[in-house]
Amino acid sequence: MTASQDSKPQPEPRSAYRAFRTITTRWMDNDAYGHVNNVVYYSWFDTAVNAHLIENGALDIRHGETIGLVVETQCNYFAPVQFPQTVEAGLRVARIGRSSVRYEVGLFVQGEAMTAAKGHFVHVYVDRQQRRPTGLSPQLKTVLEALQ
Repeated sequence: MTASQDSKPQPEPRSAYRAFRTITTRWMDNDAYGHVNNVVYYSWFDTAVNAHLIENGALDIRHGETIGLVVETQCNYFAPVQFPQTVEAGLRVARIGRSSVRYEVGLFVQGEAMTAAKGHFVHVYVDRQQRRPTGLSPQLKTVLEALQ
């Protein structure tokens, strides 16, 4: 096996993720080829991460002094998803920096054991007004550490 074959992304099981969010596909998510368009997966990543942070009191999107800006994103696709399937987004944190976090998200068709797609994105947390990187708050760190 060559090095490039060794590093080929592979589907992962549910046990690789720490928290889950159910997402319903919509009619408009399907593209001309009869499956969910690739850009929709990125919105699911954003939904899974931000909903988790909001629900756990680590992100105030309207009044918080700190906001997360996406600076990197990537996705690998293993199996098609289509409307009207339900998606279960698995979430974990791979790295916590001073002002940044790498989130990893696995997307599962409801009831399936392995990811249909998986990817990541990196948030850099910045001051809402200045748009300059700022340290992660203690509350955010606590929520993030639970996802490691």
